[in-house]
Amino acid sequence: MSNPQSKNRFRKTNLISIALLFVLILAGGVVRSTGSGMGCPDWPKCFGRYIPPTSAADLPTNYKEKYVAGRLAKNQRFAKILDVFGYSDLARRLREDKSILIPEEFNVARTWTEYVNRLIGAISGIFLLLTAIYSFSYAGANKLIPFLSVFNLVLIGFQAWLGSIVVSTNLVAWIITVHLLLALAILAICITTYHLAKVYGRPRLNVNPITHIVTVLALIITILQITFGTEVREKIDAVSTRLQGGYRGDWIRYAGDIFTQHRDVAAFVLVINLLLFGLMRRAFNRHSLQQQIMSFSFLMIMLQIVTGMLLSYLAVPPYAQALHILLASLVFGAQFYLMLNLYRSVNIHGGTQR
Repeated sequence: MSNPQSKNRFRKTNLISIALLFVLILAGGVVRSTGSGMGCPDWPKCFGRYIPPTSAADLPTNYKEKYVAGRLAKNQRFAKILDVFGYSDLARRLREDKSILIPEEFNVARTWTEYVNRLIGAISGIFLLLTAIYSFSYAGANKLIPFLSVFNLVLIGFQAWLGSIVVSTNLVAWIITVHLLLALAILAICITTYHLAKVYGRPRLNVNPITHIVTVLALIITILQITFGTEVREKIDAVSTRLQGGYRGDWIRYAGDIFTQHRDVAAFVLVINLLLFGLMRRAFNRHSLQQQIMSFSFLMIMLQIVTGMLLSYLAVPPYAQALHILLASLVFGAQFYLMLNLYRSVNIHGGTQR
């Protein structure tokens, strides 16, 4: 399966997988911002059906009791895992959490929002499986490509399980952060294997070490900023629960210092990317892939600042939450791809250095 056609299939399916992962991150942001995580209380079906119900009349008998019992059993199993890893206090709080016994009321909009999210996830999983299969066409050229592609399938399975824990538990807030960072890791692996396939046999670039260092530093700060952002979201979720979903205009004010830190780091992100933009202009010509990626990344950062202002001054609108996390993931993806292209460039013609 090492013929050029199989290699071409790998590159195409991998590129589609990358695009689908960004769509999935957006869908996950919509689910989170609209509170639709329990829109489908069971898995893989939704209310026991492959196509979700559109009215309360279509719901199974005693569905509330049935799915609360299922949720309770899942949380008890997760509590045992926490015990094994030494988080006994967290496990105890999870077992004693009475809020999970309150059944979710059926909401057709939330149900279909979660269903579409799952559908996108399933399609993404199929393309990642195809990517792993086609990756063996590169086994003779670069064994890292099939290894990483297969390893990504393992991460996808773990990510799916972790996603079910995110919506099932109310207390384990840090799982939201781990869930998002794992999604970025899956995305980074896809970008890496795509890049490795595209640059196979091409020479290494001679780039100033300072440019490499600033690029890596910008990527690390972006990851930290995304982590701060998820912690802000966790804090706002807690505020929302305490205020029973009301007084949206006060959510940011009650979020505390973590929001201030997130806002302050945004200024640092802007500064270091301005520096990186200048380094790219000095190192590469205007038609180079590196400058194109940097320009795209900078545009995403500016748009992210705009959505951050919308969140801050318009009482945390759900649409801005979803766009904010999508833009953050696009910045991460662009910076990661830029870092790879500083070693070996995909574009051998437009990517020449000055």
